[in-house]
Order: sequence, then structure tokens, then C-alpha cells
Amino acid sequence: MSGEAPEQSLFEAPPMGEQERMVEAILFASAAPVTLSELASRMPHGCDPAEALVTLRRRYEGRGVQLVKVADTYVFRTAPDLGHLMQKEVAEQRKLSRAAIETLAIIAYHQPVTRAEIEEIRGVAVSRGTVDQLLELEWIRLGRRRMTPGRPVTFVVTDHFLMHFGLESARDLPGLKELRAAGLLDSRPLPGGLAGPGEDEESAEGQSELFED
Repeated sequence: MSGEAPEQSLFEAPPMGEQERMVEAILFASAAPVTLSELASRMPHGCDPAEALVTLRRRYEGRGVQLVKVADTYVFRTAPDLGHLMQKEVAEQRKLSRAAIETLAIIAYHQPVTRAEIEEIRGVAVSRGTVDQLLELEWIRLGRRRMTPGRPVTFVVTDHFLMHFGLESARDLPGLKELRAAGLLDSRPLPGGLAGPGEDEESAEGQSELFED
């Protein structure tokens, strides 16, 4: 009959608005960040979770909760300017040692990097305890072995590290100007070898405060 709406095919993807609702529901219900492939596997055939994520992220801009990308995953997080509302007092706050801060900074800015390369940049040996502390915090992990004599293992930062500091990827690590603007500079300079690609040695100064938490 001419006045009836056409029936939706069983193999036809739901409207984009409905796909956005599906993505929203999955992310809110998930205890951990969700990858694009995981979203696709949970949604009906023919859905485009990537497009739904784009429009969903726009819809949450300026809200108290934002949809952010961390590495290859997506998660809802409290808006940065409202983070203080979620904080609570703790009896003891652990700070990383100077050696751990330097080691973490070197890995973050120069990953993948071997222990020998870390020691070359710092100018001193890296203790096993320092590396173990960073591994225990799940801020670094073992990377691929180098195809060099001895095949030394490399270290890289983890998604947990990126989430803790609100970074989408290691490429988003702040430079000197951003650190100064945020008041995160320390008067004690880190080793000059920490200067990242496109930065001079001065731009690596003071990055230790970034990792004191």
C-alpha cells in the first residue's frame, strides 16, 4: 500500500542516531576503555562505530563528561577542568624518586629505548629497583627486542600511563612552553639528552615535575 512506510531489511544498519546510542551505552557500561573493533563486534552488522564516535565526541564537547581517545581505545572521562571535584584526600602520597622520574621521562620521550640507552642519556646506571617500580605502577612495559647483538629488550610507556596523564598518545607529551604555562617546571634540569625531536636541550629542563604524582 502506498501509505505504508517501507519495512527495514534485517541486514540494514540502524540509523546513525541509534548507532550513537549503542556506542554510548557500551562505553558507559564498560569498566575499561573499548577499542573500535570491540564496538564493531557488539553492534549489528553494517554499523559504522567510527562515524558514530566522531559525532558522539562532538556532542559531548563542553559537557561535564567527555569522550576521549587513549591510544587505540575510547573512554568517557570527567572534563579536565572538573577533575578537582573527583579528588579525595589521601593519608599518604607516594612520589617517584629522582632516578625513577628521569628514567620514566627518558622512556616517554625516546621510546622504544633500551636500558643501555637510558644509562647513556642519564650518565649513570639504572637500578633494577627503579625499573621494577615503574613496571609495578604499570606506567612502562617491555617492548620489542632490538635486532642488535644481544637483542636487548626495549621499554615503552603504557596506555595506563597515557590515561593517568590524560594523553591520547606519547606524541601529546608537553614541551617546554606547555610545562611552564601549567606551572609544572622544576628548577632542577633533567639530563640534556632528554630533549625530544625538534627540541633543544633547554626544552627538556624541568620535566621531572610532570611525573611527580
